[in-house]
Amino acid sequence: MSAKKPTARQHGAMEYSDSPVDLNTVRHYRLNRVREELKQKDYAGALLFDQVNARYVTDSTNMQIWCSHYETRCVFVPTEGPVVLFDYGNYPHLAEDLPTVDEYRPLPSFYYFTVGPRGPEFANLFAEEISDLVKSYGAGNNRLAVDRLSWQGTQPLLARKLSLHDGLEIMELARCIKSPEEIILMQASIDACEGGMAAMQTAMVPGITENALWSKLHQVNIERGGEWIETRLLSSGPRTNPWFRECSMRAIEDGDLVCFDTDLIGPYGYCADISRSWLCGDGKPSDEQRRLYSLAMEQIDFNINILKAGMEFRDISNSAWKIPDEFQKNRYGSLIHGVGLADEYPSIKHSQDFERRGYDGLVQPGMTLCVEAYIGSEHGTEGVKLEEQVLITETGVERLSTYPYEEDWL
Repeated sequence: MSAKKPTARQHGAMEYSDSPVDLNTVRHYRLNRVREELKQKDYAGALLFDQVNARYVTDSTNMQIWCSHYETRCVFVPTEGPVVLFDYGNYPHLAEDLPTVDEYRPLPSFYYFTVGPRGPEFANLFAEEISDLVKSYGAGNNRLAVDRLSWQGTQPLLARKLSLHDGLEIMELARCIKSPEEIILMQASIDACEGGMAAMQTAMVPGITENALWSKLHQVNIERGGEWIETRLLSSGPRTNPWFRECSMRAIEDGDLVCFDTDLIGPYGYCADISRSWLCGDGKPSDEQRRLYSLAMEQIDFNINILKAGMEFRDISNSAWKIPDEFQKNRYGSLIHGVGLADEYPSIKHSQDFERRGYDGLVQPGMTLCVEAYIGSEHGTEGVKLEEQVLITETGVERLSTYPYEEDWL
């Protein structure tokens, strides 16, 4: 059973009455980016279960976090032909008036929670639909890119002689170059994020718990049309070293460093990935806190200043700020990473990690990147986390995040 795309007055994506750009322009750009990558790889199309990828290509949303737990919603994107959205149920109003969705179908879900031991039966029904779509629009090409799919869903596709390939590569490469309109939408997300950061800084008084402080960011994000936050990375005092502890019920004390990483999915689905470190209370930072902060600032500024279009990832890694020995063990996992609807390609590694974990690539105009710094001694009790979101242009680098630093500490 299928439903042709309905015509209605409201978009099936998250509804915004005051978008700063024509959202259909963004939608067409993103779909075309995916199709360009599919053509490059000679694929008949892509099958996308990752909800961020489905959002990117259609701008249709439906319980994104919930649907990310289960194989219950996906998009079939032919290299040439109609885009088909398979959804959790028969709710065609969720795709109303979206130019990137040509057909809407309920998905015959095959995950165990819904169908128990009947999974193979429904997986076969779904595979038959996908096989028919590839035959109809693939012009004899049976090469299908798939981003995420369980063994249960994969086997019947292979049994129908479809050749399955890496859809994550297609989507990461498509998403990494932003249109001017996307940058405007990303800035709206950053603005919401920085509004939440201001609310956090106002609320940060001795005695507030880490969780209560973190909740301020969520509140402002939702109030301004944002969607969710990917992590809970906020820690205080002795929990700031080493990094990557998520927020807790610890009461923040006077004189504590408070460090956080927003990882915020804001309005229009774009990510604002910004880190700052503050001092709780009205006192002045200690000499050690100032030293840590100054080094983290130095790392951020140095690495932003070396960035330019045309640089190889390996050259950035080799040219980056040299982390002093005492901070090497606790260094952040990457120097720089991409950001769009979430963290994304590329991930540029530290020079000492490049041969083991790095890969080659080129910085290009239109990439949006996050420049990372974490400074925490392996023998210390506190650390400082900073992160800045930037745009690569034809002529240089533009900072997109603007929340002030603690310059009087320097």
